[in-house]
Amino acid sequence: MSEVAFRLFAERGFDNTTVEQIAAAAGLSRTTFFRYFGTKEELVLGRVGEFGREIADALAARPAGERPWEALRRAFDVIAEPRPGETGAPMDIIRLLSDACALMTRQWEKTQGWQSMLVPEISRRLGGPGPATDMRAGALVAAAISCLDAATDAWTAGGGVVSLADLTDQAMGVLREPGDVPG
Repeated sequence: MSEVAFRLFAERGFDNTTVEQIAAAAGLSRTTFFRYFGTKEELVLGRVGEFGREIADALAARPAGERPWEALRRAFDVIAEPRPGETGAPMDIIRLLSDACALMTRQWEKTQGWQSMLVPEISRRLGGPGPATDMRAGALVAAAISCLDAATDAWTAGGGVVSLADLTDQAMGVLREPGDVPG
């Protein structure tokens, strides 16, 4: 059903696509749609939540000796690097989120939720007291997510001409000075 929905969103726009249209195109009833998703917004935002888990997994898989800021940047490749041919890929969802005002606030809440998934690994890398009390890890993760948000905003405003990966490098590079980032 997600593939069908994302195809319809791409063709008609998020706001112009109804639950009934998604269900019909997927060969399902409206009632069946609501068994899986409470709203069409949840269909999209569920994928945003999955990105958080994918980023956390990518972060945990980074080399142990890698500096925390660099590990966060590389973990964001899950979103920043295009995946050819993947329906509902990060780039498609970013475009959709920027076009649908109703999704923007809820998307922000989801990305802020990524902090709870990323802070424990950054705290571990910093040799901190633990995620609940490691202010450094919380600050680094919050700053990294803000950089990703700034890069995403620039990417959508620029029509995707410059790659999201390059813009993420630029945004995170603003806060990276030799010796300034612990780890």
